[in-house]
Amino acid sequence: MTEEEPSICEQKTYNQIFRDHYEVVTRFIYYKCGDLQQAEDIVQDVFVKLWKLCSTVSFYKVKAYLYRAANNSFLNEKAHEKIVLKHLQRAAPSVDNENPEYLMQMDEFHKKLKMAIASLPQKEREVYLLSRVEKKTYAEIAEILGLGVKAIERRMSKALLLLREVLGKELKF
Repeated sequence: MTEEEPSICEQKTYNQIFRDHYEVVTRFIYYKCGDLQQAEDIVQDVFVKLWKLCSTVSFYKVKAYLYRAANNSFLNEKAHEKIVLKHLQRAAPSVDNENPEYLMQMDEFHKKLKMAIASLPQKEREVYLLSRVEKKTYAEIAEILGLGVKAIERRMSKALLLLREVLGKELKF
C-alpha cells in the first residue's frame, strides 16, 4: 500500500466499502446461483475475509478483490447450484381470476423462460442476467468478470441464440 492510499483496516473506510459494494456483489452472486440466501452468505463471508486481510488488499483493487473472492467462493459451492435451480423450477403458479386461458399461457411461458435461462451455460447466463436485469454495459460486465468486451459480446450472442432456439416457437409477438 502507498501512503496516499486509504487503509481498508480503518473502520470508516471498510464501512464505506461495504455500503458501496455489498448489494451489487450480492446480486452478481445471486445471478450465478439463483438463491438470495446463499448469495448473501457468500458475500458476507467475503467481507469477513476482507476484514481479516485488510492490510494486504489494495484500496484501489478492492472492487476486483470482492468480485473475484465472491466468484471463487461461489465456485466452491457450485455442487449446490443444481439443487437450487431444481427448487426454483418447481415454483407454484399464482392464481388470478382474469382471463384464465391467457394467464395459463403466460404462466407457462414464464416457466419456460425461467427454465431456458436456467439451462444456459453458467457463463452465458451470468452475462445475460448482468446485461438484461442489472442493465450493465458490456464494458462494466467485462470489468466485473475480468474479461474483454469482445468475450462478453460473444457470450451474450451465444446466450441470445440459445434462448431463441428454445423459445423461438413460443414468441408470437
